[in-house]
Amino acid sequence: MKLAGYIELLRPFTLLAPLIVSLSVMIASLVYTNTASLDVFALLPILLPASVSFALLNAGSNALNQATDWKEDAVSKPYRPIPEGIVSRKEAYLASTALYGIALFLALAINSTFALIVTLIAVFSITYSVPPRIKKILFLNQAWVALPRGFLGIIGSWSVFGDPLQPLPLTMGSIAALYLFGGTATKDILDAEADKSVGTKTMINVFGMKTTAVVSLFFMVAAFLLIVPLIVFHVLDSMFFPLAFLVLLSSIIGWSMLHTRHNHTCENTSAWTLMYATYFVFALGFAMITIVFSA
Repeated sequence: MKLAGYIELLRPFTLLAPLIVSLSVMIASLVYTNTASLDVFALLPILLPASVSFALLNAGSNALNQATDWKEDAVSKPYRPIPEGIVSRKEAYLASTALYGIALFLALAINSTFALIVTLIAVFSITYSVPPRIKKILFLNQAWVALPRGFLGIIGSWSVFGDPLQPLPLTMGSIAALYLFGGTATKDILDAEADKSVGTKTMINVFGMKTTAVVSLFFMVAAFLLIVPLIVFHVLDSMFFPLAFLVLLSSIIGWSMLHTRHNHTCENTSAWTLMYATYFVFALGFAMITIVFSA
C-alpha cells in the first residue's frame, strides 16, 4: 500500500515523455553534429543517465507539487496519496528532495552545460511550487511550465552531445515553449475551483473556459504555424515542414477544452492528454526527422 502510494506520487505516466523525448533528442544531436562515434550502444552509459536525469526531475517535481498542493488536491483530487493519508507531506518532501538530488548528481556526470540546464529546470519547478509560489501568479505560472519543459528540455537534451546554442535546438525549443504556454492551461481545468479557493489565479478561473480555450488555441496553433515562415526564411530546413500539420491536433485540443472537459483520462481531461501527446509527437518528430535526414 505504501509503495503503491509512492509510485502514484511520482505519476509514472508523465515520466515517459521526458525519458523517451530526451533520449531521442540526444541521439539527434549526436547524428546532427557528428562530433562522436555514432555507435549508440557504446554511448548508452551517457544516454541512459542523462535521460533518467530528466525523468527524475519530473518525478521530483510531481512529488513536490503534490506536497504543496495538498489543500487543492483534497478538493479536486482526493484519491491522491497525500489526501488519502497513504503518504505524508513530509515523506513527499523527502522523496522530492532525493529525486532532485539524484537527478543533479547524474547531470554532473554528463557535462557542465547539461548540469547547468538541469539545475535551471530544477529551479523553475521548485519555485513554481514552494512559497511564494509562481503557480499562484497569472500567466507566469504558464511560463514557468513552458520554459523548463519546452525550451530548456530540448536544449538541455541537445547539450549532451551538441551545442545547445545552435539555431536548430534554439528554434525547436522556442516552438515547444510557445506551444506549452498555451497548452498547459489544459491541466488547470479540473482544478479551477480548488485553485481559486487558495488564491491561485489561472486563466480558467479568471477569464473562464471559453476565453482560455481561445487564447490557448492561439498559442498552440501559432507555435506550429511558425514553422512555415521559419522554413521560408531558411531558419529551418524544409524537412521539418510535416510538423506544421500538428496545428490540426492543436485545433482538436481547443475544441476538446470546450466540449469534453469532463472526460477524465490519465488523471486529467482528454484535452490535457491530447496536449501532452501532441507535444510528445512534436519533440519525437523533430528528433526522428533530424536523425533520418542528417545520417
